[in-house]
Amino acid sequence: MRKRLFFVCFALVVLCFPGTAYAQFTDPRNYDNSPVDINQIELEYAYARSNASVDTSLVVAGAKLSLNAGTIDYTRYFSFIHRLAWVDAAVPLAGLGGSVTGTNIHGSSTGAGDSSYGFATLLKGGPALSVAQFASYKPTTTLGASLIVTAPTGLYNPDKLLNLGANRWSFKPEFAVSHPFGSEQKWEFDAYVNAYFYTDNTSYHGKEILRQQALPGLEGHISYSFTNSLWASVDTRYSFRGDTFVDGVNENNGQQNFTLGSELNVSLNPKNSLVFECAKALVHQNGPAYTGFAVTYSYTWGKGYR
Repeated sequence: MRKRLFFVCFALVVLCFPGTAYAQFTDPRNYDNSPVDINQIELEYAYARSNASVDTSLVVAGAKLSLNAGTIDYTRYFSFIHRLAWVDAAVPLAGLGGSVTGTNIHGSSTGAGDSSYGFATLLKGGPALSVAQFASYKPTTTLGASLIVTAPTGLYNPDKLLNLGANRWSFKPEFAVSHPFGSEQKWEFDAYVNAYFYTDNTSYHGKEILRQQALPGLEGHISYSFTNSLWASVDTRYSFRGDTFVDGVNENNGQQNFTLGSELNVSLNPKNSLVFECAKALVHQNGPAYTGFAVTYSYTWGKGYR
């Protein structure tokens, strides 16, 4: 049972940290055009809880887990072949606690999670513009692509009850289309196609090898701008497959997950903004059942930015 709780906790942490697997949304309006030579720092607090969270290879009934995570994220926007592009890096710190109903098993862990690094660019509809040029830019349909790499830099010890790292690399390529529409283009629809690919965890159960197939996903986001400084969205994500193999043995645990969420974005002024997010897994076949929310503060600065 101690090992089972260990794997459940692993699943919850992977779920909630940025750039990792399971039901993590890409932000709505993520592929909108923006000025170049701009920097952004984000400070995020996230909380998630689960009454039946699972590793992709093991379902554990009665698990009750909670995660409190803080993440710092840096993004730089620049010109790439005359198109908008950006890179970002994120490092999470977290506290995780859990127990299994009907047993005396409980524990907690605090430390660093797996860091993530990304590159993205707009393939269409995103010319590289300075802050001054962007003032006259009219939003249009954009096509974008990105790649996020998550590194196994988080706290991981196969002999410990709780871990904050996944002990494996993951890669998430994504293609996106964003289309503003309606009166004064206050509405926007985003569609994303992505997939997670994983390297092996060679310390699963301490000495076993965990291998996981790709976990494809489809996302749809619809958002509405109430004012120039306030917009909200409804977010959906569907993911499937992702079967796992332990020492070459197929666990026959392909996933079917559907997550519903929402986001509220408040611009306090041109440099400061707040984002409020929530999400709940409505369908979680062989995937984690969870509810979570996050609050993010963003500060933006750069050449010509006031």
